[in-house]
Amino acid sequence: MRALLVLIVTLLLFAFVLPAKAQSSADVRIKELVVLDGARPLQLVGYGIVVGLDRTGDRARGQTSAPYTVQSVANMLERFGIAVDPRTLSSRNAAAVMVTATLDPFSGPGATVDVTLSSLGDARSLSGGVLLQTPLLDPTGAVGSLAFVMAQGPVSTGSASAGGAGASVQVNHGNTGRVPGGGLIVQSPPLQIEGQAMALVLRQPDFTTASRIAEAVNERFTDGARVVHAGRIEVDVPAAVGGVSEAMAMLEGVRIAVEAPARFVINERTGTIVAGGNVRISEVMITYGSLVVSTQNTPVIAQPNPLAQGETVVANQQTASLEEEQARSIVLQPNTDVTTLAAALNELGMTPRDVISIFQAIDQAGALQGDLVIL
Repeated sequence: MRALLVLIVTLLLFAFVLPAKAQSSADVRIKELVVLDGARPLQLVGYGIVVGLDRTGDRARGQTSAPYTVQSVANMLERFGIAVDPRTLSSRNAAAVMVTATLDPFSGPGATVDVTLSSLGDARSLSGGVLLQTPLLDPTGAVGSLAFVMAQGPVSTGSASAGGAGASVQVNHGNTGRVPGGGLIVQSPPLQIEGQAMALVLRQPDFTTASRIAEAVNERFTDGARVVHAGRIEVDVPAAVGGVSEAMAMLEGVRIAVEAPARFVINERTGTIVAGGNVRISEVMITYGSLVVSTQNTPVIAQPNPLAQGETVVANQQTASLEEEQARSIVLQPNTDVTTLAAALNELGMTPRDVISIFQAIDQAGALQGDLVIL
């Protein structure tokens, strides 16, 4: 009997502990949560030319042309000793682009970085092109006017298009592309991490997370960390540890419990919806219906009498119709999670666009308990 009682108590403990563990916060390393102040990534930008396009580049003539493209090509040829009048250039095999890249603060000369480029003129597509060598600079000039990266290489857009007379189809966006590993680093960005003091900047500011990081740091360095605010922690590195590099090596692998924010992210361009498990919805009623108006032109041929010496006339007969679907409603109970709401909306057969509109309306009604982020 005593053994049976112990077994029952043990099962009850498991019944309470397992759900609590399932709802516990995720353990994340400090290196994924913070960046070192004074070692921030450097955003670079440059102007370049993509060549080798199959007549999908910038036009050189017309009201919507891009004259700077042919001028850039002429300037490039002049560097090779070939003098060309820009007014004689009319090739559509080149396009002007803006090239961007983000440089890691600890990158050194000889390493490579991915670069992104986007069309600046009226090019139809950058597929199949090659980016000519382009210097990437700091647009603010705060860290000098010399190039940090030299970008060059074949462009990858991930797009495909086909067309004929009066019809065309395209998959993905062809005026933006990447050159994987196409940026060669020629100089390192400046660093300011000297001395025995350092500051940790949270990627996602949060008071609870900052406090837990400070507690974890203080376990390694006694009374060495203090929370300035939700996004910054200052740390005094003991002399026995060494410098900032040694201190970061000791702290990067330390894990702390992090609670996911209650955030609902919507990308209206692609119809993508991402919601965290902590998002809750208050009691609300949702009624959905649609109104469809359609018009149609039907060709009608009027054939004259053979003896009337008239002409055959083609006219259009227009018809219009209006259809209104029956409204469908659901009622959400208080503290509903996104999984329950998603299942309810799927039962109504709603498209991602409809779901986006509904969530925006729920947020306007004040029933969405979380942050709504629209990209």
